[in-house]
Order: sequence, then structure tokens, then C-alpha cells
Amino acid sequence: MVTRLDDSPVLASGAVPKHAQLRSILLERVETTLAPHAAIPPERKLMTKYGVSRSTVREAIRQLVEEGVLYRIQGKGTFVTGERVQSDLHLASFTEDMRRRGLVPATVVMASALIDAPLEVRAALGLKAGARVQQVDRLRLAGGIPMAFERGYYSAELLPGLGSQDLTRSLYATFATEYGLRIDHAEQTAWAETADAVLAGPLGIDVGVPLMVFRRTSSAGSTPVEYVTSWYRGDRYQIHMTLDLNHEL
Repeated sequence: MVTRLDDSPVLASGAVPKHAQLRSILLERVETTLAPHAAIPPERKLMTKYGVSRSTVREAIRQLVEEGVLYRIQGKGTFVTGERVQSDLHLASFTEDMRRRGLVPATVVMASALIDAPLEVRAALGLKAGARVQQVDRLRLAGGIPMAFERGYYSAELLPGLGSQDLTRSLYATFATEYGLRIDHAEQTAWAETADAVLAGPLGIDVGVPLMVFRRTSSAGSTPVEYVTSWYRGDRYQIHMTLDLNHEL
């Protein structure tokens, strides 16, 4: 990054894309100077100040919206969310998780269908008999490499029209921006399996390769929103935990 005579920073071309540089600048402002629900500068002002194109500004803002740092109000602008992003670090979507690891996330929708909720799904989401859910199967990639296969279930009554949304983006961002539901709690169980033929193909691995499996029920307040199982490649993913002897169980 270079500086003009009027002290306005100009983002330089280099190894780090300009939209990533601008995202970091905006994130720092959110964390240090902007109050919750404060408006960020308009696109044109950011373009002029940092010497970048409109597409660069929009990509930086889009990423921060998906990460839950910012939110948009049509016709009014873009604003800082009420919560600070660091408070959600332990509860991140795949998109947020991969970006924090320095990887570029991508999603391929394998299948999406409105079905009668299976008993297990009804129990997890608190649904009545006969309830319908959107089943969404997605392949999650990081840096262009398959990382996980994910199967999620979502109440059709709570999330009407979810199947017509862009299912390649962060669903947590969609829940927040389109339905006013911000995921703030989850119960998760993990175990190990080996890949069968159904999972091995999309993940680009051989049958029998170890997988890490995560099953999560995510909620917004007291409302269950998501019941999802994710199968991660054991050779591409690891988890880190800090254990404290003084922590009371």
C-alpha cells in the first residue's frame, strides 16, 4: 500500500488482492472505530479514497457481509452488525472458517429438494409430524480442493423459499440477511468414519479413506434452524482444542 500527498492510502497491486487489502482495512475500522449499526462509507467514497474499482469495493463488502461483520439495508447503505466478529470465532460457517485459514472457499450444490422431514430431523428441529424440510447437499472446497461433503435440513415453514436462494454462499449469511435469523448457538457431535462410494467420488478420495464427521444443530436464540452433517477429508482437515485443567465440567 502506498500513500498520496494528501495522506490517502492507495492499495497497490501485489500478492495480496486489492479486495483482500480493503477487507482488512474495513475490518480494522469495524473493530477499532465504528460503533455497532454505524454506516460504513459509501462505495464511491471508498473507491476514491483507496484508488480501487467498484467491483473491488463490492467484493470486500460482500465478504464482510457473508462473515456477519456488516449488513445491508436496501436503499440506505451498509452498516456494522451489533455483534463483534471476534465473539463468534468459535461458531463459524465453513466459509468463515476457511477464510480465516487463508484459503479461498467455494461450494458446489449437489442436490436440493423439498421433502417430508425424517423422524431424526423432526426431533432435532422441533418439528411436527408431516412437516416439510429443504434437504441441501453441498460439496465444500478450499483452494479448489474438495474438503467436505455436507447434508443439511432446514424447516420449510421457518425458511420459506430457501431452495430458490443462492445455496453456494454462506447459509449463515443468508439466514441473517434474508430471514433475520443470526446463528448464535450450536450443539455439535464429532466422530470418525471411512468413506463409502457415495462420499468418495465427490471428495476425490478412495473408498475406505478416513473421514471426520460433524453433526450440528444450530439455533438462532431458542429457535433450531439447521440440522447438518458434514464429512471432512481426514487428510485435509484437523481441529485444534485448548484444554484447561481448571475448567469445571
